[in-house]
Amino acid sequence: MIGRITGLLLEKNPPQLTVDVHGIGYEVDVPMSTFYNLPGVGEPVSLHTHLAIREDGHFLYGFLSEPERTAFRQLLKISGIGARTALAVLSGLSVTELVQAVALQEAGRLVKIPGIGKKTAERLLLELRDKLAGTVATGTQGAMAAAIPDAASDILNALLALGYNEREALGAMKSLPAGIAVAEGIRQALKLLSKS
Repeated sequence: MIGRITGLLLEKNPPQLTVDVHGIGYEVDVPMSTFYNLPGVGEPVSLHTHLAIREDGHFLYGFLSEPERTAFRQLLKISGIGARTALAVLSGLSVTELVQAVALQEAGRLVKIPGIGKKTAERLLLELRDKLAGTVATGTQGAMAAAIPDAASDILNALLALGYNEREALGAMKSLPAGIAVAEGIRQALKLLSKS
């Protein structure tokens, strides 16, 4: 298994790169999140990689960060999701955004990605719910909080501290407007939770 390659970046033709490692040019497919953060052609690059061996060839996928590769591997484990779709997901959303979408069960964010329909988005959310969060941060609450912007993270932690479970807290947070202040967010979330 090829787990990492380091060499000179020879070519950039999205979504594929060619990396020269001691005279051997490796063709590597990358998500756009990695592509946009690459150094210039001729400069050194180091990528975490995933090697897929299929009947029609060997395919190498590269990622600038370990969480990206981990998310890619989790996506591949889902029935009906191939490497192209997994790359499309990581090209459309950062790992943090993907974890946030899964934590808040936001299918709408996934269906905006080309090739992801409503049913596929729902299956992704369902199957990634318990798997993805732990790969990005340790502990479920820590992972959920890390995936959500600061104010929302504080609101989530406050609701959990008040005894609400994660499902209830995240459900209430879905109804809150973006960019809400912490105190107001907690107040509105509690109001919503008292009605349910």
